[in-house]
Amino acid sequence: MKEYRPLLIALAVMALLTPVGLYFPEIMKAGGAWGEWGVDEVRKMIGYAPREMGKSAEAWKAPLSGYALPGQATAPLGRRSLGYVVSALAGAAACGGGAYLAARHLSARKRKGGGR
Repeated sequence: MKEYRPLLIALAVMALLTPVGLYFPEIMKAGGAWGEWGVDEVRKMIGYAPREMGKSAEAWKAPLSGYALPGQATAPLGRRSLGYVVSALAGAAACGGGAYLAARHLSARKRKGGGR
């Protein structure tokens, strides 16, 4: 575990810095975060929304929609930043856990002679 300490520290620092994405557009009066536009925002920006975008927009409901904790979607900026940090930590844990499980599965397969 000690060899992973720098990686874990870097991930924690990045997770703690995620609220910058919430504050920066507010400070710069830039609107929403780049690339996180909904159908209505795309329609305003370019004059139309691709048909398939509208069809698939409701297909996935995020567990922390808008990176906000339940009941915090309209809270002041400082309180919403906690949702950003929780989302970052959950995402890092999910990706790290998935990579760990995949590595274990592949190494077990290789030990059994099923790998290449």
